[in-house]
Amino acid sequence: MRKKIKKSSTSKRQAIREERRRKDRQRRILTIVAIIGIALVLIGLIMAPSIQAALAPVGDYIKITPQDWPLADGTAIGNPDAPVLVEVFEDFECSACKNYTENIEPLVIKNHAATGEIYYYFYNYPFMDDNSPIKDSDRSAIASMCAAEQNRFWDYHRILYANLNHTADEFNEKRLAAFAEGLDLDKGEFNNCMKTKDVQDAINKDLAKGKEIGVTGTPTVLVNGVDIKPGYVPSYEEIKTAIEAAMANSGS
Repeated sequence: MRKKIKKSSTSKRQAIREERRRKDRQRRILTIVAIIGIALVLIGLIMAPSIQAALAPVGDYIKITPQDWPLADGTAIGNPDAPVLVEVFEDFECSACKNYTENIEPLVIKNHAATGEIYYYFYNYPFMDDNSPIKDSDRSAIASMCAAEQNRFWDYHRILYANLNHTADEFNEKRLAAFAEGLDLDKGEFNNCMKTKDVQDAINKDLAKGKEIGVTGTPTVLVNGVDIKPGYVPSYEEIKTAIEAAMANSGS
């Protein structure tokens, strides 16, 4: 009789333990499911603007008239053997860069680079989206270099800044492709370049050079390696003065 009672008690304890283990497993599974659910919701919230932009129509955008760019070669304009090198680091999401490109740079190019007096070189420095899930700086930099592959960098550079409004995902792939089409670039070649991102190495080199020389903001303008107005956007007159001083120092 005692043996039967002992066996019954043992069975009950085992059953209780099994029930506890089952409930523990259920709680763990429910916890894991809840964590995965929350993660998916957060990912959805983060990705929603990009998905919405990708599905939305391109919409209206500012078109530009392509122009002639004397002595243009890729992201450079001017005489590579000129005694003065002017370098500019920009981010296509940068409002100060937009102002520089639309109001100051045309004078530098027209009066100095297009004449062969200087060598003017553009560097992509996309950093403003480093902490953002929406990579407009990076995408626009890639698109500009894809345009450069067809020797149309400078027109594409202009159309990007003409359409900079700081709206969500304004430089999504659909709009970037529309800009290219509006400039009569080869659509297949441009889209393939955007897909493969073969130009990323060139952008990485630009970023590495900027970090090496201490670029902390855009636009940064250097004349013969000297940042002529650290932390500020130089005026055309200040750039012109720096160019003239550099030419004098070179004996030109």
